[in-house]
Amino acid sequence: MSLIPKKGTIYVVDDDEAVRDSLQWLLEGKDYRVRCFDSAESFLARYDPREVACLIVDIRMGGMTGLELQDRLIERNSPLPIVFITGHGDVPMAVNTMKKGALDFIQKPFNEDELVPLVERMLDHAREAFTGHQQAASRDALLSKLTGRESQVLERIVAGRLNKQIADDLGISIKTVEAHRANIMEKLNANTVADLLKIALGPTAKA
Repeated sequence: MSLIPKKGTIYVVDDDEAVRDSLQWLLEGKDYRVRCFDSAESFLARYDPREVACLIVDIRMGGMTGLELQDRLIERNSPLPIVFITGHGDVPMAVNTMKKGALDFIQKPFNEDELVPLVERMLDHAREAFTGHQQAASRDALLSKLTGRESQVLERIVAGRLNKQIADDLGISIKTVEAHRANIMEKLNANTVADLLKIALGPTAKA
């Protein structure tokens, strides 16, 4: 089982070298792993969505802007938490980015007392997304073990259908339904119907 990294990676994307250096010095001094990029394009070429990470990005850059980068990540269904760097005149624009899912924005110059807690909050979100991804992958791996018929039976179990009703639905005998149920329980490592519901419906299912 994969362990969730205690820290994580902080991506910094800004075309201003002084800003990148300042953020890297500040965050590495707090024992974070920092990876800096001078453009949104170079970041996208290296970004690994499987990594526990967060993104600090400037709104205004040459080439692809931070706003355009956010849109690209949204299109990819990326879970990457984002915080924008802004100048004073960019605040209304930054607020608009939050409506699209950005966690916050920070103004230059950076305040260490505000930045570090914000980074921790971003990484908390990243760890939650990592956990959700791991749970979904585990669930998908279990469900992939089922045959087509077993999947049909499971759908009806989840819908609350009784064995006789499932047999009538699928045109098979009750004994065949019982055999499929037993196979499903074994393949999904489930001991009860509640266990089946949790796997079939995902981590939000209630017992």
